[in-house]
Amino acid sequence: MRVLLKEILDCPPDAAWRALQSPAVFREVSSPLISVESLEADGFPSTWEPGEHPVELSALGFMPMGKQMIRLQMSTERRDGVRIVRDTGRGVSGALEAVTLWDHRMAVSADPAGTGKTLYRDQLIFRTGALTLPSWPVFWAMWQWRMLQLKRLAPTWRFDVGIDVADFPESSGVQASAGPDEFDGDFAQNGRERPEYAPKTENLRRIGSADDDDTDTDTDDAAADSDPTPTEETA
Repeated sequence: MRVLLKEILDCPPDAAWRALQSPAVFREVSSPLISVESLEADGFPSTWEPGEHPVELSALGFMPMGKQMIRLQMSTERRDGVRIVRDTGRGVSGALEAVTLWDHRMAVSADPAGTGKTLYRDQLIFRTGALTLPSWPVFWAMWQWRMLQLKRLAPTWRFDVGIDVADFPESSGVQASAGPDEFDGDFAQNGRERPEYAPKTENLRRIGSADDDDTDTDTDDAAADSDPTPTEETA
């Protein structure tokens, strides 16, 4: 199943990119629905690095969900300027073990309308075995909440992304290949991952159809989607 979201965030692309690398921002956009605690020896790093990061999740701060391994890849050297964080982690224990496929990709690029803001695209592909269809509304609702939080926080990222921005590595120095199936910013390429019965998604300003093979998120065409009118599958 798939959840797609697309939105214009009120911050520069560099600020959005730094925010996506911040564990503090990750925890804040998930809260209070999901609480996340690091299982690494030194706790959460100041910024995410490519690789594996074990965490423990709880719902509403008190209902244990289990342990999860976050597995991050980052792509920053595309010619079209799109920068992507991809999480292909897995559930390790508890209810999270039911998730048999997890592919979460977050892409940022400049608003094609030339506003100086950020075009943000979020795609989650997941499977939970026989519970895949019943669990889709849960993930859909969680991703709507994440988007609302991202929109709320984005203006503050101009100056503060929850960590010392001076410590961030230059984006051009982070590059990790996702392999032959590397995400290129076009959500539609992953249409084969979704069943035909997938219902449609909608956030406050964009509509993401889980069964729309014509979804086009190339930056050349995204200008038509940048208006705050309902149009359009996250960490």
